[in-house]
Amino acid sequence: MNARDRLIVALDVPSVAEADALSERLAGHVGMFKVGSQLFSAGGIEVVRRLVARRERVFLDLKYHDIPNTVAGAMDAAARLGVALVDVHALGGSAMIAAAAKAKQDRDTRLLAITILTSHDAATLAELGLAGSVQEAVVRLARLAQKAGADGVVASPQEVALIREACGQDFLVVTPGIRPLGASRGDQARAATPAAAVAAGCDYIVVGRPIIEASDPAAAADAIVAEFASATAR
Repeated sequence: MNARDRLIVALDVPSVAEADALSERLAGHVGMFKVGSQLFSAGGIEVVRRLVARRERVFLDLKYHDIPNTVAGAMDAAARLGVALVDVHALGGSAMIAAAAKAKQDRDTRLLAITILTSHDAATLAELGLAGSVQEAVVRLARLAQKAGADGVVASPQEVALIREACGQDFLVVTPGIRPLGASRGDQARAATPAAAVAAGCDYIVVGRPIIEASDPAAAADAIVAEFASATAR
């Protein structure tokens, strides 16, 4: 997998028209597009269908977290769309994750489990009543997800090495919270540069605002791919 294929761009925009324009500008410059709650709420399933029809790879980032039967139904529907990645919250528990893993059956869609959101820190975990450090919680949830049948997890770059040690090299690790050098961290509590994410051993990086808010999104994406490729070659 080359560096471009490992870059996922978050289409966190408020309208379908903006998503269409942005994805067309970025076609050929990135490996996948992430459709999250904001865009899905604005455009629904047709946004995903249009991207898939254009042969774009899609990460459907709706973070399912419900009873096992409901999540299984959602996972089956997502896999039928032909998306590449779908995620659930690991905090939904092993029965829910196992139901999602079973629902996708033999389709190519891969199941990810959200560990601890990259906007969370130790204070957030304390507020939620979760024991231990952020790193301990992430590893605990990654092991739970792997045992339940998930193909990988979503975690910050700061926990990638720990996940690799706990879950092995074949377990997918997708890292959001990526900020190129000089970019604002925004609301990301546990961010890192593309090079740092590669050094940690992630499979994919997710980038949103540094690309979609750039004056030239394609050039911004190319710069991140170049940084990613350079770090991989070391």
